[in-house]
Amino acid sequence: MTAPHTPPDPDLPVGAAEAAASTPPGARHRRVRTPLGPYLIAAESGAVTGVWREEQSHFPSSDRLGEEAPSGDPLLDTAESQLLAYIAGERDGFDLPLAPRGTPFQQSVWTLLQQIPRGATTTYGQLARELGRPRAAQAVGAAVGANPISIVVPCHRVLATSGAMTGYAGGIETKQALLILEGALLA
Repeated sequence: MTAPHTPPDPDLPVGAAEAAASTPPGARHRRVRTPLGPYLIAAESGAVTGVWREEQSHFPSSDRLGEEAPSGDPLLDTAESQLLAYIAGERDGFDLPLAPRGTPFQQSVWTLLQQIPRGATTTYGQLARELGRPRAAQAVGAAVGANPISIVVPCHRVLATSGAMTGYAGGIETKQALLILEGALLA
């Protein structure tokens, strides 16, 4: 059975209904300049929903981000402060409410990513084995690549079985810099 067709609201500009439907309630974002390049932190209601390096792979469309939030937004202020302190080596982790959007499989992979300690790395194959799906390394790789909360959910700590630094949505140079910062690689 299909849903009934609702005619467009004649009082809304063309495309406004689609934009309103795709922008989550309470969605807002902030751009942050870091030593690793420009980042964008997004939030909805009381949780961080994204941390992306600008122009990276899987960067969300502007209609999903909501309005740009000025300083004075407690959640984004805290997220920005923690991100900058982490990148400066003044913080070992994050204490933020998170609400990444993804499939149940992606969520399970992202949960495992949060368990990789600072200074350590793992492989896509090892994550697949931990999920009880030893032949799903490529699916794990796709889920890692789709992680919307980079750095905070440490997808940069995942390497190829050979130890090679393979794809990172924010760029291999950024992945390498983060692993050096965390002591997982020598400078």
